[in-house]
Amino acid sequence: MKSTLRGHLLVASPRLNDPNFYRSVVLVVQHDIEGAFGLILNRPGPRAFRELWAQVGEGPCPTDQAIHIGGPVKGPLMALHAYPELNEPCVVSGVYFSALGREDLHRLMAGPHPFRLYTGYAGWGKRQLDQELHGGGWLTLPATADDVFYDLQQVDLWDQCRCRVGRDILSETLDLSHAPQDPEMN
Repeated sequence: MKSTLRGHLLVASPRLNDPNFYRSVVLVVQHDIEGAFGLILNRPGPRAFRELWAQVGEGPCPTDQAIHIGGPVKGPLMALHAYPELNEPCVVSGVYFSALGREDLHRLMAGPHPFRLYTGYAGWGKRQLDQELHGGGWLTLPATADDVFYDLQQVDLWDQCRCRVGRDILSETLDLSHAPQDPEMN
């Protein structure tokens, strides 16, 4: 197991019995000896951002996207974005994490960079995530910016990631360095 899973995806295994994480893909934002913190990438919430913008924004709302449910633990408005000028921690190449104040929210909305907004987060106490990994609750793989900013309408992120993990396991186990991406092309 890696010493830190920061910048990795946790892909819920069918063995994971927690309904909060059914078919979820979590980006690990922080992971150290004290615990772990992440955001569920594939859980758009019922609330549109324009509802919040009406309270804190100026002018027309710059996006139609939903506010995602980042996990079962309540938290502030957060974002994953590709806007390095906010000087926030880089989680994975091209992806930054921010807990948003009003000023940062306005700056993020004004830029041309992709972003996703979240309320709530996934959190694990000391060694809790390690125990869940050992028990087979999660599959892991390195994250990319494409994973974070995937097309919600076109991609089933959980299914796509589950297949990637399977391909990685088969490639390593069977040394299939020339295996096709699609097994039907074999």
